[in-house]
Amino acid sequence: MTTIDDIRDNFELLDEWDDRYRYVIELGRTLEPMPEAEHSAENKVQGCVSQVWLQKTVDRSNGEPVLKYRGDSDAHIVRGLVAIVLALYSGRAPREILNTDAIAVFNEFGFRDHLTPQRSNGLRSMVERIKTDAREALAEAS
Repeated sequence: MTTIDDIRDNFELLDEWDDRYRYVIELGRTLEPMPEAEHSAENKVQGCVSQVWLQKTVDRSNGEPVLKYRGDSDAHIVRGLVAIVLALYSGRAPREILNTDAIAVFNEFGFRDHLTPQRSNGLRSMVERIKTDAREALAEAS
């Protein structure tokens, strides 16, 4: 999986927004395929115009829980946004998730000015879903 630092570095190399959009779409193509059975109502993210699914597993093998995700969307650009969200959050402990400001990262990438309001709302819905999972995992661990 591509790291958020790799994504940040690649974004800095791309001056044109058409190139950045193509890169985001490419990121979406790198996502691990999500089995059709995981395209369920339970995994569906509410608040997204496109269909978005996030499937969570919690790894408790090393004491502190670690949240891992698979994601998918029916829209190419959104699938790329899912890939960026997963680069930020998947494989992280709940406290780390809660302390990571995805919106600041997306603003740094310039998405505030280049995504439609609907896509921006969907992005916030994905982030809030993951943060809710992190809060729940912390509550279960204590």
